[in-house]
Amino acid sequence: MQLRDFRTYARAEAHLGQGLTVVHGPNGAGKSNLLEALYFGCTARSPRTHNERELVRFGAQAARVVVKIADGSQEHELSVGFGALADGSRATKRMTADGAPVERLLDVPDRPLMSVFMPDRLELLKGAPTLRRAHLDQFVAAIWPARAQVRREYSRVLAQRNALLSRIRHGRASQATLSTWDRELAGKALALRDLRSDAVALLAPGFTERGAQLGCSGELTLEYRPRSGACDEEEFVAELQQRLPGDLERGFSGHGPHRDELAILRDGRELRVYGSQGEQRLALLALLLGERAVLAAERRRTPVMLLDDVMSELDSDRRELLARELSLSGQSVIATTDLGHVPGAGDAAVTRLRVSPGAILQEALAA
Repeated sequence: MQLRDFRTYARAEAHLGQGLTVVHGPNGAGKSNLLEALYFGCTARSPRTHNERELVRFGAQAARVVVKIADGSQEHELSVGFGALADGSRATKRMTADGAPVERLLDVPDRPLMSVFMPDRLELLKGAPTLRRAHLDQFVAAIWPARAQVRREYSRVLAQRNALLSRIRHGRASQATLSTWDRELAGKALALRDLRSDAVALLAPGFTERGAQLGCSGELTLEYRPRSGACDEEEFVAELQQRLPGDLERGFSGHGPHRDELAILRDGRELRVYGSQGEQRLALLALLLGERAVLAAERRRTPVMLLDDVMSELDSDRRELLARELSLSGQSVIATTDLGHVPGAGDAAVTRLRVSPGAILQEALAA
């Protein structure tokens, strides 16, 4: 990975090991920035901020990340550049795969799948349902890339129906064409609901199992809770018609998969309400590890796992359990202030990167 003007790095380069890479250094040295850069280089998104201007180093005009991938005898290169005009009026992002421009890195077949744990990601458990729906839809797209368009198609039809509802509410349109949008929305909604349900069915057993392995108190379970109980399009259309007065009053659709919930439970009670922060951290780890196992089985591709500030709040037994799980397959990158917190960090097969402000030192590289 090569960085240029990304966060605190003017120019830097890092090589990851085939298994575990440990990034260590004092607080504020740039460990989180390095993990963020790797995620950004493989997805063109930041796991920490929606304001991508924050990614550009102070005093610079643009940030760039290049990720080189070795997959057996094949090599690939991903590049993401983001820059703002000098007056700050407009920002642009350029992405390439093997030198060719692309509109979305997520559609590039050879890019690594990514899974990330950062303290801010606890909002996935504690925050609004929209965060869990978005995460579930990303998981669906990772398992079945060809079906990723189902969510986009649903959003498109929902936006059209909402626009019509708004015009009807303000007296600028009639209800004559609403039934056409209702029927189209029904088909997209049921397809999206079924994909989410199938994904949760694949994930739930592994989530429960890894929660137990990590020593969670009580049984962790996942429940997908769709708003609609319709068995077919006719029943979904009937549900929409039943709620039409409320939709017209609000000016938008209040029924459908955009209102569904992914419930994360411990002993049948919602963890976001009744769980401590420590229990929520373990549940998030169990969720990400469960997803990693599903993707390894379904896609024959194990996501690269990025873990920032995870070991410091785990006891020694849970650190050992997590390290053992990560060592089973795939690449993982752990950021820590203390190498002693990472079991096996001193092993010859582990790659260690020591980070100081603006610099990365390669201490060891696995053969």
